[in-house]
Amino acid sequence: MSDEKDIELAKKKAAAAAKAKAAAMAKMRAKEIQKAGGTVPVNSMGQDQEANQPEAELEGQAGQSDLELAKKKAAAAAKAKAAALSMKKEAEKANPISSEQQDAENSTPGPEITTAEKDLELAKKKAAAAAKAKAEAAAKAKAAALAKKQGDAPSEEGDEKAKAIAAAKAKAAAAAKAKAAALAKKQGDAPSDEGDEKAKAIAAAKAKAAAAAKAKAAALAKKQGDAPSEEGDEKAKAIAAAKAKAATAAKAKAAALAKKQGDAPSEEGDEKAKAIAAAKAKAAAAARVRAGGKAAVSSEAAEEKKPSVNQPLLDSYIEIIEKNLGADVLEDSYINSLSKDVPTIVVKPEAYYKTAQFLKYNERLSFDYLSELHGTDYETHMEVYVHLFSYKNRHSVALKVKIDRMEPVIESLAPLWQGANWPESETYDLLGIKFINHPDLKRIMLGESWVGYPLRKDYEPYDVEV
Repeated sequence: MSDEKDIELAKKKAAAAAKAKAAAMAKMRAKEIQKAGGTVPVNSMGQDQEANQPEAELEGQAGQSDLELAKKKAAAAAKAKAAALSMKKEAEKANPISSEQQDAENSTPGPEITTAEKDLELAKKKAAAAAKAKAEAAAKAKAAALAKKQGDAPSEEGDEKAKAIAAAKAKAAAAAKAKAAALAKKQGDAPSDEGDEKAKAIAAAKAKAAAAAKAKAAALAKKQGDAPSEEGDEKAKAIAAAKAKAATAAKAKAAALAKKQGDAPSEEGDEKAKAIAAAKAKAAAAARVRAGGKAAVSSEAAEEKKPSVNQPLLDSYIEIIEKNLGADVLEDSYINSLSKDVPTIVVKPEAYYKTAQFLKYNERLSFDYLSELHGTDYETHMEVYVHLFSYKNRHSVALKVKIDRMEPVIESLAPLWQGANWPESETYDLLGIKFINHPDLKRIMLGESWVGYPLRKDYEPYDVEV
């Protein structure tokens, strides 16, 4: 009996839900028809009767088809549930279960009924959410209108305040400008053309004194030479003293001119004079650092610099050369700190080939590899540089010779080292140094028709388009 009651209850619920849904749909359709034309269409068999029917009957007829469909669905669901219950009863007879389990199973609603209830709940939730959203939108619109109404008067008042503030600021700025102009006028009432001329004369005198000091410093620096010694330090001190003296003279001259201009200089003029004096003092200090400071630093560095590790090698080379070839073959010798402290010897032109031959064949020296050969134009003379290496002793030496720039001629080292062949040809091609006894001396880069030697300092292209 309980199963039949559940089925009936489910049928009633499904019918009620279908009826409510059909009524809602009919009501919506009627509203749409009224909005569209204001009349409700009827069939040809009973136009007058159907036109007089009440609104509820029209809604019922509009949703009749939906109700019939819902009834059919509910009936099918009920039949399915009845069939399932009958199958369960038959199974219980074969395998009985406890009454509590049976009641629990019977109390479980069918899947179709649960689906209908869920649809109804979802529709309710959607309607509630739409109503809530509409209410919130209306509240927001109302709040915005109220805020706009309230803010009209204060905004106008704020605009008035802003305008008043801007006007006050403009007035204050104009007053400040007027005060500054009056003060400037009070400080110097009538700056004459004569004052401008004097100021220009002061500036010209200062520039002239600075230029003279720079020229004197440059001449002294050039006269010093390449290697700063104690004599160079003295010269640097003399340069610094000369600059200081020139700066003092310029200051005295400027002060005299300023005094001549007017006995009562204004406060603004005093500030400018102080600023100019400070700038000059700073420039003079920087010049002293550049001129005297560099010489002092270089002399201190020379004093603190330790002897090169290759100094013993250079000493041994000089000893061997002077013992075998004589002391008059060498012009100079030093450690080249700019080229990895390589021991360097400078020979006289007439002893160039003889010394190179000795460096190669002496058993204690054995410089059997020529790694580099090139020439340089020093404007006062030409120089040939040769770098040699001993595979036996793992030592190196640089051999230099200075030759006449007008007639640069020196013996070739190609008979001693084949590696000198092309470097000597290249040196001839670019600098015009001729190597006597070279096996095939020719211009290997520019060609014999080229005019001039491009690596000379006084080279000018023969063809202006090149």
